[in-house]
Amino acid sequence: MCDGLGRPVRLHLTAGQVSDFRGADVLLAVLRDDTEEVIGDRGYDSNRIRLSLAERNITACIPPKKN
Repeated sequence: MCDGLGRPVRLHLTAGQVSDFRGADVLLAVLRDDTEEVIGDRGYDSNRIRLSLAERNITACIPPKKN
């Protein structure tokens, strides 16, 4: 996780074969209350992540998976 200036502020390691979105819950749980947007790559495209962000009025800037 990075701050608004792109500086790393938090890291959560998972096993190499685990999808990115599985570890996202850990990082999303500690987002600051004033977070307005979350930017992620296609690995974070899941309904669960998008719903979690929407419930907190956070805009998800995540491209959809190709499939």
